[in-house]
Amino acid sequence: VQLQASGGGLVQAGGSLSLSCTASGLTFSRYTMGWFRQPPGRERTLVAAINRSGARTHYADSVKGRFTISRENAKKTVVLQMNSLEPEDTAVYYCAARHSISSDFPLDKYDYWGQGTLVTVSS
Repeated sequence: VQLQASGGGLVQAGGSLSLSCTASGLTFSRYTMGWFRQPPGRERTLVAAINRSGARTHYADSVKGRFTISRENAKKTVVLQMNSLEPEDTAVYYCAARHSISSDFPLDKYDYWGQGTLVTVSS
């Protein structure tokens, strides 16, 4: 299984970035997908998650209204659109996959992780 994340970079506060994660080696439509982030010197936390079908989403309070998670199962891709970025959003962002049944929407105990992509927001 491989999760390949891309799209990180340097952006000014107030700007936007789109992170993309493409999966291989798994049946993508059977996995809840999540984006996590780890700021320097801090723990990794969940930013956003999306269920198997894409009908349900979850966001951390700190990003609600600014970030949007979406997925395209046919392309095995999950995207995190980040708008109105703040310096506090600076972190390494990871995508993750968790096998789940159709009625479930787990937010922890992810099975697979990508390599991470760095997002730096300058003030």
